[in-house]
Amino acid sequence: MMIYIKKSSALLMAGAILVLCSFSLVTRVDKTPVKAKVKPKIVNIVNFIRLLEPRDPKVTEDVLYQTVVKQVEIMNKYKLRGTFLLQYDALMDARYQKLLKSLPAGSFEIGAWWEIPQPMVEKAGLKWRGRYPWDWHANIGFSTGYTPQEREKLADVYMQDFKKIFGYYPKSVGSWFIDEHTLNYLYQKYKIVASSNCKDQYGTDGYTLWGGYWNQAYYPSKVNSYMPAQHANNQIPVPIFRMLGSDPVRQYDTGFGTTWQGVITLEPVYPKAGGSAEWVNWFFKQLVNGESMEFAYTQAGQENSFTWDAMSKGFEIQMPVIAKLRDEKKLKVETLLESGTWFRKHYKITPATSITVNEDLGNSDRKTVWFNSRFYRANLLWEKGTLRFRDIHLFNEKLPSDYLTKKVETNVCSFYTLPFVDGYLWSTPKDIAGLRFKTVENGKEVLLTGGDPKVTNPAAGKLHIAWPLKPSNGTLTIDLDEKKVVIKVTGKASNNWFLDLNVAGKADLPFKKIAGSAISCQFKGLDYRISTPNGSFSKPNDSDIFRVKPNANVLTLNFADSEVN
Repeated sequence: MMIYIKKSSALLMAGAILVLCSFSLVTRVDKTPVKAKVKPKIVNIVNFIRLLEPRDPKVTEDVLYQTVVKQVEIMNKYKLRGTFLLQYDALMDARYQKLLKSLPAGSFEIGAWWEIPQPMVEKAGLKWRGRYPWDWHANIGFSTGYTPQEREKLADVYMQDFKKIFGYYPKSVGSWFIDEHTLNYLYQKYKIVASSNCKDQYGTDGYTLWGGYWNQAYYPSKVNSYMPAQHANNQIPVPIFRMLGSDPVRQYDTGFGTTWQGVITLEPVYPKAGGSAEWVNWFFKQLVNGESMEFAYTQAGQENSFTWDAMSKGFEIQMPVIAKLRDEKKLKVETLLESGTWFRKHYKITPATSITVNEDLGNSDRKTVWFNSRFYRANLLWEKGTLRFRDIHLFNEKLPSDYLTKKVETNVCSFYTLPFVDGYLWSTPKDIAGLRFKTVENGKEVLLTGGDPKVTNPAAGKLHIAWPLKPSNGTLTIDLDEKKVVIKVTGKASNNWFLDLNVAGKADLPFKKIAGSAISCQFKGLDYRISTPNGSFSKPNDSDIFRVKPNANVLTLNFADSEVN
């Protein structure tokens, strides 16, 4: 997030929606060629702007301003479109007003960055409680630190002053996190079109967002802005785009055994990620070539708090890469507003999407697939010839946000969904949790092993994975749709395969009853269950939490609440 020098998570950067505009041809049985569905490759270059940086006296207001000047210069050099989001104190500064008004409206969007500084609070008639004129603590510098009524006053102050300066209300509002009451108010009264929030992270800068719709974009629930709505009538019709461009392979695992994660993202200040030419080229190759089902998405850019000295190398690596892919018609660079408009035109409810890494960096053989729907997310990781579910979290509107009606009283905040497999929180560096695929050979339980998976999108909302097993054990197939996962094995291993969940010893687990066709769970006081119509759950031994076995070589796992349609 924003943590600065030492910190891990400089966010909201990036904006430049990359849309793959090439149309491939498929042939029907009657030999008549038809155009295959276009799957946009979307990248927003989003830079957000603070007026001041109280954490480092060397980072003066002029240093911050000159950082934005350089960002504009480089983006103009490569004719890249983008979005600049203004914190309120920067909005009221004459230099930023003049600079941003000079930008061509057809190429740049000006929107709102929703951190709450002292001038905004006091103009709303509220008391400032911060240590500095801008304080990054969750109970001071974010909407979660205010009552719902106070949030509306803050929104009115920002929007009215923005309109006085620019002549219109902003259509994009981004932040590390925005509560659902504020987001719905901004939509209802000011008709915002798009929003953005932080990537999934644990403890970084004091902000935990864990188990959400991984990357991409979703329609948030009216009772919990961190998760997708399951019903159209319960959603806020403002798509939230996930920020920062997380490394799909490494970000999830970083920080085992610690209280907060590091950052492995497209942010240009990180020398082993967004500041590395090797990593950047790998990241965009996977974005362009990986199966995404509907669209692929990432954000580029950087908050000015990091300063131009820290971000210049990575920024100047990334911008020509993005421009080249755009010129090759592999990406289309858009503003956040344009992406939000496109999303709303194409989707009435949150679509099922995926993020696919077909090849890892260097000599690593890891591959991964993230699947998202309005009901759950799942992550599969191939490593050293084996396969495991690294993560499965369920979305359910019966779990409201902690900040729906109340303000946060501490300097940290947390957003969660319902866990079924948590390969991060249930792991230690020496004991990695996961739901692993196994079989029995010569009377001994062993991990299934195989080659390179093939990931396809055979129909709308459906993802198909075929994993060839070794040695000559057949093929394991996984079919995911928005409510369930169906797993089958053909060939030699078809009669004796199963999945085991193992976790580290002190993991805090949600499981209450493991037996028969369902597992009963409880998290944050909410009861939920995972069921299988053609398999069985059991507890095989002391080392594994549960085992799930197929019936007649087919295993279905239902991840949608039976009461949710």
